[in-house]
Amino acid sequence: MFIDKFIQYVLEEDLGRGDLFSKIVTPTFAKGFIIAKSDGVFAGEKYVQRIAELKNIEINFLIHDGETFKTNEKILTLSGSSDKLMSLERIILNIVLHASSIATLTNKYYQKIEKYGTKLLDTRKTRPLLRELEKYATQLGGATNHRMGLDDSLMLKDTHLKTLTNLDDFLKEARKKIPFTTKIEVEAETVEFAKKMLKKDIDILMCDNMSCDEVSEIVKIRNSLNSSILLEASGNITLENIEDYAKTGVDAISTGSIIHQANWLDLSMKIE
Repeated sequence: MFIDKFIQYVLEEDLGRGDLFSKIVTPTFAKGFIIAKSDGVFAGEKYVQRIAELKNIEINFLIHDGETFKTNEKILTLSGSSDKLMSLERIILNIVLHASSIATLTNKYYQKIEKYGTKLLDTRKTRPLLRELEKYATQLGGATNHRMGLDDSLMLKDTHLKTLTNLDDFLKEARKKIPFTTKIEVEAETVEFAKKMLKKDIDILMCDNMSCDEVSEIVKIRNSLNSSILLEASGNITLENIEDYAKTGVDAISTGSIIHQANWLDLSMKIE
């Protein structure tokens, strides 16, 4: 359902009242392809496939979702009415470029920590109305999705905690009202606060903006106090330091950088 709505929006955005070129030319049968001008991880297949179905063009994927491609390698071929190919060119490229760029950067982060068994998580720092596309792309790069929205887990950040007068009472009430399978996560910004939270009825503790030494200390405390609580490191995670955080023994590391710091790759569509 989301994909169809999304495609409707992007078509309306670019086509408006109709492609002027298509109103002038007499359509002919045409073939084309998308070629990579840089290395990367491909993402966007299910979106482009749906566009093809809706617009009656043929797509043959030479590279599939989650697979890598090299410079000068063809990613897909397409064929159909020339006016349709022309009007869909930028839409298809934008989707593939955006998704593949995120998947590519995500995979660089993932490769840094895979050997430690640490999960790489995305965040809710996504562009408005593009969350499903962007989180789909991070998955293809090797990440595991964190929350899709405020309705799938209860997370208490520093801002939430400031509004609570009694955290213990809140947690008791929360366990009564949230679904049985829903997790509760609390954000901690200091080691001392983390120690207190590890004694509470929570499922996940986020170590936010802490040094690797601080996170390592919390891992040791968690292991001795309550090994069932999962630990997540977050805040100022970069490609250069993510491996150091993975070495601390945390269960997961979350970063918004894999989405908002992804630079677009270089892909091009050619008509034969």
